Amino acid sequence: MAIGRGGQNIKLAGKLVGYEIDVFRDVPKEEMDDEDVELTEFSNEIEAWILDELHKIGLDTAKQVLALSKEELERRTELEEETIEEILAILRSEFE
Repeated sequence: MAIGRGGQNIKLAGKLVGYEIDVFRDVPKEEMDDEDVELTEFSNEIEAWILDELHKIGLDTAKQVLALSKEELERRTELEEETIEEILAILRSEFE
């Protein structure tokens, strides 16, 4: 409820304080989707510094990354568009 429909309360709170507020949900491993895969499993395909960038914004699993748009990932990380497209392609291939 504090977040509001479509994140509206967070957007308003951000305007009030003059900062962009990101909300992260901490999901215990036992509640994690059985079909989901932790990002550390992609360490052979995705460079460690990229995985660190994703972890910095609270993304620990492939489905968490795939749930965000390319634009949202660009906005929230220091990653370039081309890098994000490659990451998304790698993660999508896991669930095909």
